[in-house]
Amino acid sequence: MATRNRTEVTEFVLLGLSSWPEMQPVIFGIVLPMYLVAVMGNALLMIAALSDPKLQTPMYFLLSQLSFIDISLTTITVPQMLVHTLSVNRTISFNCCMLQLFFFMAVGSMEGHLLAAMAYDRYVAICDPLRYSAIISHRLCLRITLTSWVVVSLNSLLYSVLVTRLTFCGNQVTHFFCDITPLLKLSCTRPVVSEMLIFTEGVAVVVSPFFFILGSYVRIGVAIAHMHSVAALRKALSTCSSHILVVLLLYGSVICVYLRPSSSYDLDQERQVAIFYTVVTPMLNPLIYSLRNQEVKGALRRLFRKLSQATSNLVPGQMGNGSTALEPFR
Repeated sequence: MATRNRTEVTEFVLLGLSSWPEMQPVIFGIVLPMYLVAVMGNALLMIAALSDPKLQTPMYFLLSQLSFIDISLTTITVPQMLVHTLSVNRTISFNCCMLQLFFFMAVGSMEGHLLAAMAYDRYVAICDPLRYSAIISHRLCLRITLTSWVVVSLNSLLYSVLVTRLTFCGNQVTHFFCDITPLLKLSCTRPVVSEMLIFTEGVAVVVSPFFFILGSYVRIGVAIAHMHSVAALRKALSTCSSHILVVLLLYGSVICVYLRPSSSYDLDQERQVAIFYTVVTPMLNPLIYSLRNQEVKGALRRLFRKLSQATSNLVPGQMGNGSTALEPFR
């Protein structure tokens, strides 16, 4: 087998979403508004969940953490990609690339763990509602969150260390950020041990929350099947529908990109899927959780009203009769 020339890589060149120069302004014009909507939508949802007195429950604490994860996931990757679309220089240093890989893998894995915790919350709420307050508490949710952060951080550290030990035969990354798959593709020889370890770790850390979610919903399905009240059935389905949709969006992307044999990888397809789970999914999650949730919509209305009143108080020259420059949101 022919071997490629080995070079000491000190920086990588991120090729981005497209190699066509005329497409770069188009990509910038499409992705920038989506990124801003994703950040602002998740920020509003997180502030509402943490500050509104009516949302001080474990479920909404977990939802606020999910919003934080979505902001982090899209911010780790998208701003750099936007700069590169309008720049000739698309390089990233080796150390910055490894740092980006670490944070991306940690935050991406953390989203699955949070969704698993939310599935357990829904399971207890539907299958054991009388003991919900005794089982689910803010302290339990905080412990789950902190433990999950430790697990995913150690796993991401392992990934990053394995990549730093590879010998690269080039520095052009067919992606818009430093991800594990395109970096493995740059290795001079096929890193069989690294691939096997990454795959097994991925199954343990990334896929295990999915099976936990699946098991929770099997139990929820059994409980729903025994419900005789139409109102209770409708409430249970409404409670779970948003979470199920977010789970499908996340794990559909994960399975498509990461849980396939390396021989079947298509880097162009991976870039298209990556823009979906780094931009589109974080943008959609606040809409999914707020459109059908009256409590969240009410909290957002109260938040907008407070922001509007605060802004009005800062505007000089207000009339003494109580009229303001900005009317409260209704």
